[in-house]
Amino acid sequence: MSFSGMVKEELSRQISTARHCRIAEIAALLSACGKMTAAGILRFQTENDAVVRKYFTLLQKTFNIETEIAIRESRQMKKGNVYYVEITDPGQVETVLQGTKLSVNEGDGETLYTENALLTQQSCCKRAFIRGAFLASGSISDPEKGYHFEIVTQDERKAAHLQEIICSFQIDAKIVLRKKSYVVYVKEGAQIVDMLAIMEANVALMNLENIRILKEMRNSVNRKVNCETANINKTVNAAVKQIEDIRLIEQKKGFHNLNEGLAEIAELRLQYPEATLKELGMMLNPQVGKSGVNHRLRKLSEIADELRMNEEDLL
Repeated sequence: MSFSGMVKEELSRQISTARHCRIAEIAALLSACGKMTAAGILRFQTENDAVVRKYFTLLQKTFNIETEIAIRESRQMKKGNVYYVEITDPGQVETVLQGTKLSVNEGDGETLYTENALLTQQSCCKRAFIRGAFLASGSISDPEKGYHFEIVTQDERKAAHLQEIICSFQIDAKIVLRKKSYVVYVKEGAQIVDMLAIMEANVALMNLENIRILKEMRNSVNRKVNCETANINKTVNAAVKQIEDIRLIEQKKGFHNLNEGLAEIAELRLQYPEATLKELGMMLNPQVGKSGVNHRLRKLSEIADELRMNEEDLL
């Protein structure tokens, strides 16, 4: 099962004890997956069995409505089943619509909207609404691969309403148009953790946090290794250049023409090509610090460069 599927499975088993929260969650589910048919039937449709179980249970516990779940095979390349829950009794339909503050779009007579502020007046109801919206049409990427949380909505109006509710929790939710849908999304890892906390997906939250910690540890180790590797490469390249310079001086000029300090460090560098500046300094008598060793090697490099320039002038 995908990480997104595990989150929905966990959320599907949560039934709020507060009736107003259950109503807010039903409203979100119906706004995303419900519609009014021409015959006056309130139909809920989803391809996720966990989601349809949640909606079915919420209807029973909140409105005491007994109905059935119809299952049909999906027409889209046989991608599994489609689950339907229909309320046909006009009185029950009216009870649900009034309770959830849902209104039918005048344009098509099917799409359901829920923008009544009373529905999500309390923080707990906002949490329930977001939970229902995610169950109906949301997804979350595998945190091993990246961080992305989104809820797909049918139009900009629904997206803006959902964004407003999410942003009330100080979450930086954005909207993007994808094909014919408007997607409300969150990208930042820490804020996705907050989204799971808001929806009360506590098990998924702990799993995500564990993955984030491991990823951060791996990234930190990789950064340190890369930094150390770069430093080693830099040191090795510098040592190779120093040895080349010293050998040129030895060949063209001879160490006997150098002052005692330069001759001593030149011989030590040839003898200990892998030694650090600090180690070379400790071998000198008297001992010299890193800056002193670096100064002498830089002086040798200048002498070598002069020798090279003289050779070029002769040519």
